[in-house]
Amino acid sequence: MTIHLAGDSTVAPTDEGRTSGHPEIPLLGWGDELAALVPHDVRNHAIGGATTKSFRDEGRWDRLVAELGPGDTVVIQFGHNDQKDPDELAAEGGYRRRLTEFVTEARAAGARPVLATSVERRLLDDDGSLRWSHGPYPATVRALGKDLDVPVIELTTFTRWLYTWLGAERSAALFCHGAAADLGLEVDAALARDNTHYTTAGARAVAGYVAEALGAIDGSRDSAEPLGAWLVQP
Repeated sequence: MTIHLAGDSTVAPTDEGRTSGHPEIPLLGWGDELAALVPHDVRNHAIGGATTKSFRDEGRWDRLVAELGPGDTVVIQFGHNDQKDPDELAAEGGYRRRLTEFVTEARAAGARPVLATSVERRLLDDDGSLRWSHGPYPATVRALGKDLDVPVIELTTFTRWLYTWLGAERSAALFCHGAAADLGLEVDAALARDNTHYTTAGARAVAGYVAEALGAIDGSRDSAEPLGAWLVQP
């Protein structure tokens, strides 16, 4: 089985430090870290700036489908850029319609589609509380998963928990500006404000959750002998 990834910059391959100017602080999506955490090949088709519309219009979705084999998995995560075009890509309009097409076409190719809600942006109010930054888009993914009987990986909820659990200071290290500060390095003003795009630590944390979620969807551990079996009384 091969796992194919469709998405935007929060999923996409590493820039190898070109954006930050420091090779040790790459900007990358969680898809770049997934292959090291799953026992399958991973093909990362995601690209920065992608919407469900541009991914289709640029031929990226068609190329992904052409590579699908029976039993493959396609993880689909969009929303960050779709929400910037609320007329063409409204959550319950063009966004939902295009996700539905992706699911239908992946199934027609013999693959299993998996939807993912967007990773949350780390946008903190003055009191340290975390804002909701994606409006109705995650809810649309959840509803579509239910309507089409498609598994959903809940990355909005996971990343909200992750940032809150780590706290404002420690969660900054998931992003380029925080990692740069820890290393005493400078980044440009735009990157210093960027709480959307991960560096290695953030991408690895989210990829770890995706790997666990895919294992749960596969049922790959369901028949394993539980480690605590010796404690269970008859």
